[in-house]
Amino acid sequence: MTTPPTAPLGADKDIREGKPLLERRLHPVTPLRRAWAPVAVVAGWAVHDPNQAQEQLTKLATTTLLLGFAAAVLGGAFYGFLTWWFTHFAVTDTELRIRTGLLFRRTAHIRLDRLQAVDVTQPLLARVAGVAKLKLDVIGADKKDELAYLGEDEARVLRAELLARAAGFAPETAHEVGEAPVRQLLHVPAGKLAVSLLLTGATWATLTAALVVPTLLWLATHSVWTVLATALPLLGAAGANTLGRFVSEYDWTVGESPDGLRIDHGLLDRTHETVPPGRVQTVRIVEPLMWRRRGWVRVELDVAGSSNSVLVPVAPREVAESVIARVLPGVTVPARLSRPPRRAGWCVPFWWRGYGLAVTDTVFVARHGLLRRNLALVPHAKVQSVRLKQGPWARFKGLAHIHVDTGANKRVTARLRDASEAAELLQSQADRSRTGRREARPDRWMA
Repeated sequence: MTTPPTAPLGADKDIREGKPLLERRLHPVTPLRRAWAPVAVVAGWAVHDPNQAQEQLTKLATTTLLLGFAAAVLGGAFYGFLTWWFTHFAVTDTELRIRTGLLFRRTAHIRLDRLQAVDVTQPLLARVAGVAKLKLDVIGADKKDELAYLGEDEARVLRAELLARAAGFAPETAHEVGEAPVRQLLHVPAGKLAVSLLLTGATWATLTAALVVPTLLWLATHSVWTVLATALPLLGAAGANTLGRFVSEYDWTVGESPDGLRIDHGLLDRTHETVPPGRVQTVRIVEPLMWRRRGWVRVELDVAGSSNSVLVPVAPREVAESVIARVLPGVTVPARLSRPPRRAGWCVPFWWRGYGLAVTDTVFVARHGLLRRNLALVPHAKVQSVRLKQGPWARFKGLAHIHVDTGANKRVTARLRDASEAAELLQSQADRSRTGRREARPDRWMA
C-alpha cells in the first residue's frame, strides 16, 4: 500500500524549485508497533522481580487485569498514532529529510551524496503485513537513520530513487531509473549452512560448557537458582551460535549490481543489504579447523560506517575468492605467505607457526591463528596509518609487529617479523598507501 504525499506542514521550501516541499507519512500500520510497548514494560518488570509481580497480580481481579491490559494496549496504540502522525519524510534534489518527534521535534537532513547503503529489512510480522523498513547508512554517522514502516513496493521504489540520486541522476529522472539489475554470484544451501554450524568449534564449546559447568555447580551448591542462572546464559549462547545464526543466514544469496553487491538472507526476518562499492576496508577469510577437509571458508568484511560484517557465511574457497574479486577488483588472494623467523617461537611457542605475511601490488595480507585461521586483506588505498611496535622481549630477539589501521577503526597486524624487515616494511607500506589513495577510483554509486 502506497501512502500519498501530504500537504506541507511548515514553511520548508525546495529552494531550487521554489515550490512547497511535499512531505509523506509512513505506512498506516506503523502505529501498531508501539501498541505493545506498555506490555513489554510490564513483562520486563515481572521478569526482573517475579515474586513482587506475582504478589501484586494476585491481588487484582480477572476483570481488573483485562481492563488494565486493554488500557495499556490502547494507550500504546494512541501514542503510536501520535508519533506516526507527526513523522514525515521528503526527498529533495540533494537530501532526504526525516521529521519526527511528538514533544521535541527532530529533523534529520541526510545528504544523498553521503549515502553508502540503503538496506530493506522485513521482520516476520512486517512480512505478514506487507511492509518493510528502510535503513540508511551515511558516511560519518554513528547510527543508521530509518524509515519504519513503508509499503513493501513503496520501500523498494524509494530505495531505488535514493540510490539513483546518490549516483548523480537528475532529480526529474531518478524515479524512472528503477532498481538496478542483479546477477547472482552465490547461494548457500540450507543443508550446507547447517553442517557448517555443526562443524564450528564454538558450537561444541558452548554446548559442553552448558552441560559441564551447571553439573559441577549443582554438585558443589545444590542450588537450583545458581544452576539456572549459569545454565540459561550458556544455553542461550549455544543457541545463538547455532540456531540463531542458521535463522539469520538462511537462504543467503549474493548478487552483483551496479550499486554494489546485494545480500539477501533470513528465515523469519528478511534482510536485503548492499555492500557499498569502494567502502570495504578489510576482507577477512576465516577457516575453522573442522572446515578444512571440506575446503570451506567464511568471508567477513570491515566496511567504514556500516554494520555489514558477513559476505559469505560458508562456501568452497575458490567460490569465496571469486566473490572477493568482485568486492576488491584486481585483488588476488596470495597462495603462499611467509612465516616469521624461527626465533619467534621464543615469544609465542608453537602458535607462531600460524602467523604469516604477504604484500602484493594491491593489498597488505596478514594471517594469524593455528586452529582457526584468519587471513586479512587490506587494500593499500584503505590504509590510514602504519606503526611498528616492539616489546622488550621481542626487541631482545630482534622481532617486531607491524600494525596497519584502516578507515573502519580496525587493525590488522603482521606479528613477530624480523626487525629489519619490519622497519623496511614500515616505510614501503606508507609509500604504497599514498600511491594507492592517489590512484584509487572514487567511492561513487554506480560509478
